Amino acid sequence: MAASPVVVCLGEALLDRLGPPGGDPAFDRPVDDRLGGAPANVACGLARLGMTVAFAGRLGQDAIGDAFVALFADRGIDQTLLQRDSQLPSRIVLVRRLDDGDRQFQGFSGDQGLGFADQALEPSVLPAAKWLLIGTLPLAAPASAAALHDALQQARQKGLALALDVNWRPTFWNSSADPAAGPNHRAMELIRPVLEQAALIKLAREEALWFFSSEDPVVISAVLPQRPDVVVTDGAAPVRWCLEDQAGVQQAFQPPRVVDTTGAGDAFTAGLLHRWTAAPAERVRFAAACGSLVCSGAGGIDPQPTEAQVERFLGGVS
Repeated sequence: MAASPVVVCLGEALLDRLGPPGGDPAFDRPVDDRLGGAPANVACGLARLGMTVAFAGRLGQDAIGDAFVALFADRGIDQTLLQRDSQLPSRIVLVRRLDDGDRQFQGFSGDQGLGFADQALEPSVLPAAKWLLIGTLPLAAPASAAALHDALQQARQKGLALALDVNWRPTFWNSSADPAAGPNHRAMELIRPVLEQAALIKLAREEALWFFSSEDPVVISAVLPQRPDVVVTDGAAPVRWCLEDQAGVQQAFQPPRVVDTTGAGDAFTAGLLHRWTAAPAERVRFAAACGSLVCSGAGGIDPQPTEAQVERFLGGVS
């Protein structure tokens, strides 16, 4: 890429194996394999919206890794920071799809007992950019946690603003954990320092309650030393936000149809960063439209909208 990225998305790229609605992706067929992973989803969403973006992550030397290389090339994503692992495979996440279109992450496939490539992420030199976008999943493994902390230090030194999507997934921390379980004490201790560095924090409602005992973004911002911008999403319920000392509520938009909600939050994050220079309420409105539109197709990447598609959708709603 000729232009420096505006956003560097760091973290996991993986395969979501979607089971048949109401079925078990470990046993029931047919399954629908879709490229995903929150940072990869955000990177692809930003690129689809027209932003310059780089992805920093680690994939296996396998078919999944090759598919991501082709996808990132097609979207125009800078792959300079993409690592390939000759020993560890790319991660396959088993996703149970409920009959209402919602989903639940229930475990993994493809591991040979040694772990996955994303857990072995190594530090790399970040380019000049405006944002570093991360989640918390790299903190669940020692090597990727070290790489994440190195990136955080570079971001502070180079002046990159930190955008954090908490994206709590208990099975990444303990493969036998209940997919609905909240963070334990160890996870809280590892995640809390990152929360205290972020300029922008996006949380699902249940994450807000787990980490802050409040779903009010004004309250959450006030208890953190840096007073970050905070957005709290809640599926099809209204989005609550506190941006630049303004606060508000954005009603969720009804998708044209609901096929799969995987990646809706990541599309929201991409839309929010893409419209960051707009007024706070306009940022959240645009982001909510992005999150709605991605529910109309399977997986978190293929249905991502272009800016023109989002504008047409918003032009047709009140």
